[in-house]
Amino acid sequence: MSIIEEILTSKVKPKEKVTLLAKELEGNKKLITDLIAYFKTASTAEKGASIEAIEYITAKNPKFAGSCLDFIVAQINGDEPRVKWEACRIIANISKEFPDETANAIPRLIINTKDDGTVVRWSAASALTKIAINNPKTQKKLLPIFSELVKKEKNSGVKNVYIKALKILGK
Repeated sequence: MSIIEEILTSKVKPKEKVTLLAKELEGNKKLITDLIAYFKTASTAEKGASIEAIEYITAKNPKFAGSCLDFIVAQINGDEPRVKWEACRIIANISKEFPDETANAIPRLIINTKDDGTVVRWSAASALTKIAINNPKTQKKLLPIFSELVKKEKNSGVKNVYIKALKILGK
């Protein structure tokens, strides 16, 4: 049993699992391979803790995601809402460090703008707007989409993410 599996199946509280996972992953970047392998058969809660641990790390150290970018992008449209929103938050965290790579996530993020869950939509909005701000090449494509989403989005918190980005980008 790997340290990743030990932490995820332990009886500690969920937030403590995230903290322990993040600490182990930061200390040994090779463990990301173990996490990705275990993720395939993990429970919903274990998947959520796994992706949240990566989000926790990338909030402080965006370069960490370089070792697992394809995995993160694949989770944007996962089955579990928590996995979706955490994957979107990771993309937002790393968009400045990896502008071209995160631009490849745009089609998946746009799918999440139509999600039933407000947190998923907000996280997708955050990721998309950070991509646009950090990668000028994406603005021609994204700004009209943001304008359209401002008209369609019913939740004011989500809508305000797009409005703020449009103001920052002068549109």
